[in-house]
Amino acid sequence: MSSNIKQRVEGLVSYILGGKILEAMDEFYAADIAMQENNNPATVGHAANVEREKQFLASVKEWKRTDVRAVAVDEARGKTAIQYAFDFVNQQDEDVHYDQVAVQTWKDGKIVHERFYYDTGA
Repeated sequence: MSSNIKQRVEGLVSYILGGKILEAMDEFYAADIAMQENNNPATVGHAANVEREKQFLASVKEWKRTDVRAVAVDEARGKTAIQYAFDFVNQQDEDVHYDQVAVQTWKDGKIVHERFYYDTGA
């Protein structure tokens, strides 16, 4: 599994940079995925997290930029971290910038837990 994680992360990054966020959910996330924003309670289950992502995507009027600034893979522990930067215009015509780190736990080629860390005042 260890060498597979690096390849899977590369695939995930490719999907995200290509704007295929919902497709990435189907390809890379486990059925029992738990996704957590900062210290908020986790959203558990694939369907619930797909719905959460759809709601986020619906808040975006126009994407301006998506960058991956750093990727770290701890193959022995099945852990990865990806630093993303997103710039977009929301439905209220406001410019939004997110700089976040997603820390993931992988099992059997799928993400089983993902926690996002970002400044909520940004």
